Amino acid sequence: MGATTRASRKFRDSRRVRDNDRKRPAQPQPVDVAVKTLKAFKSAKFDETVELAFHLGIDPKQADQAIRGSVALPNGIGQTKRVVAFCGADKVQECLDAGAIKAGGEDLVAEIEKGFMDFDVAIASPDMMRVISKLGRVLGPKGLMPSPKAGTVTPKVAQAVKEYAAGKVEYRNDKSGNVHAPVGKMSFSEDHLAENIKAMIATIEKMRPSSVKGKYVKKIALSATMTPSVILEHESAAE
Repeated sequence: MGATTRASRKFRDSRRVRDNDRKRPAQPQPVDVAVKTLKAFKSAKFDETVELAFHLGIDPKQADQAIRGSVALPNGIGQTKRVVAFCGADKVQECLDAGAIKAGGEDLVAEIEKGFMDFDVAIASPDMMRVISKLGRVLGPKGLMPSPKAGTVTPKVAQAVKEYAAGKVEYRNDKSGNVHAPVGKMSFSEDHLAENIKAMIATIEKMRPSSVKGKYVKKIALSATMTPSVILEHESAAE
């Protein structure tokens, strides 16, 4: 019975993939049309995450061409994040009220050193950086070390906690010069998805390093967790 059920599920998934591939447009599409196309794909039985993938004309090996930052999209991304805050004792309760699952200084550092890692984002006030510097080897490889460039080191710790707990998007380029960023869920309305997508594109455009010559945004692809991608029409991406 179990084998039959798995076989049936595999057949349905394969048929869904084939049907979606047939609906995939061959040419780049304007944002609004691309969103309609994405929503027309046969989706999985869960609320898929919608993502943008940017292929950028940067040299990832050059430090001055690194793309990294954060943005609060107009309509959120449909998910919350577990946030911890490194702050002084006078800010602990404020951060907890803002949505942090844990907040503190040396005590929180000690807890992480002992193995606590059940969080998605770490926020720190500038004066805490000397305290948490010892966590670089633990948080760095996981992309969790607070950074001024990412907006996770700020004197407005509680405000940052609130934004990240609500789903503020962090983005950074990979070794191939690509940036991947969630922009919502398939359950979002077309208007809300389109608004988030346009805001994310504008954010990446503003991050163009001055040392980049020629084409900066080479290609932008829109997709959901289980769908094909739809290439977006974008003047900077034109060949």
